[in-house]
Amino acid sequence: MQILIAVAVSAVAAFQTPLSPARVTRSASVLVRAVVDGDTIDVAGVGRVRLLGIDAPEIGRGFDTSAPFGREARERLTALVLHRWVRLEQEGAPLDVYNRHLAYVITEDGVCVNAALVRDGLARVSARLPLTRLQELQRAEADAQSFRRGMWGSAPQIPPPSYTQRSKASRSPTSRTKTPASKRRKKRTKTP
Repeated sequence: MQILIAVAVSAVAAFQTPLSPARVTRSASVLVRAVVDGDTIDVAGVGRVRLLGIDAPEIGRGFDTSAPFGREARERLTALVLHRWVRLEQEGAPLDVYNRHLAYVITEDGVCVNAALVRDGLARVSARLPLTRLQELQRAEADAQSFRRGMWGSAPQIPPPSYTQRSKASRSPTSRTKTPASKRRKKRTKTP
């Protein structure tokens, strides 16, 4: 029985493991017709395209409330690509579960829109598989976090890797002593 399970697991792993490294294909120039939200566009001749490797906050639909920075992400994406010619770089699975094409969006002047949104703090890295541009996206996210851009602005500052907590011995003696509870409370006086 254990041999059968091992063979089944090996077969599944063999089918899920790519035989060659992921191939990136670049499209000819295509026109962006509409921006759906902060990480989805509508492209002429292609249809809906989801920006690969990132996730922007959702915008409210109907009675739903927009997530913080959802509208800002959509506005930034609109400013970058709406009614402009772009190239799509596809890698890995061509479609997501919602039947949208997955791609990096590259402007005519070579800017990776996916990384630009992350660098502005309007999207975060969400890649679950190794991607060719993953390090670029991670550097953009680290940059946004360190400069507290967009969604990272209200987050606590990330300490540098060499950060260590101050030991109790290095604190001043007054910060180590406790004030007795009787002195911390205000004295109550009776009012007639």
